[in-house]
Amino acid sequence: MTDSAEKFTRQTLLDVKPLSPNLFTLRTTRDQGFRFRAGQFARLGVTKADGSTVWRAYSMVSSPHDEFLEFFSIVVPGGEFTSELSRLQVGDTLLVDRQAFGYLTLDRFVDGRDLWLLATGTGIAPFVSILQDFEVWEKFERIVLVYSAREARELAYQKLIAELGQRDYLVEHAHKLTYIPIVTREQLPGVLNGRITTLIENGELERAARVELSPEHSRIMLCGNPQMIDDTRKLLKERDLQLNLTRRPGQVAVENYW
Repeated sequence: MTDSAEKFTRQTLLDVKPLSPNLFTLRTTRDQGFRFRAGQFARLGVTKADGSTVWRAYSMVSSPHDEFLEFFSIVVPGGEFTSELSRLQVGDTLLVDRQAFGYLTLDRFVDGRDLWLLATGTGIAPFVSILQDFEVWEKFERIVLVYSAREARELAYQKLIAELGQRDYLVEHAHKLTYIPIVTREQLPGVLNGRITTLIENGELERAARVELSPEHSRIMLCGNPQMIDDTRKLLKERDLQLNLTRRPGQVAVENYW
């Protein structure tokens, strides 16, 4: 349902799946006029009991080609928005801004051989969208997805990531993807343990990826905890990997709307 005088549309909640006590995914209908690039975010609105509306930014998990919209959320204790959002059930209404926002998109980079996608927590969302879009598989020779969570159960979209290579349009490109899960509070076989910055500093991340981080070949996207983004940016800068700006092209792009 839409109203041309409003800056948002009213969408219906199709599915809600809890991942852990604090994490859940939600899927809604999609307005036919809503367009976005993989990696962008939308402003979502929930209406409170007093009739007021609270808005927050959420990256699309879904592909630009999907007929639905999917989002990944954490419940912030006492949070005005997520407390309301987590109470929604299938059939309820979610407001979605008519316009998509954000610059964590592939057109940030005009060149590069290896794409690194570094995410913590719900920051995996835009990268799942990017990986479901054919453009990234055509543009880069190697794609390294690094996903860090506190516990293994908080690693979302594992089945989707594992099955990407089985999709008809990706079969011949599946070899390009290296997936590196990280869990910081558990020791698990086949899973790295430690902060992303620590694993960059000690070389463990590059060894696991079997590719070096270099200004010449690497293009890096960061999304997640603001502290992780700040610390990783500083570390990458020491290696001459600079933030990509309009006035100065670089190798690093970030999304930080927390």
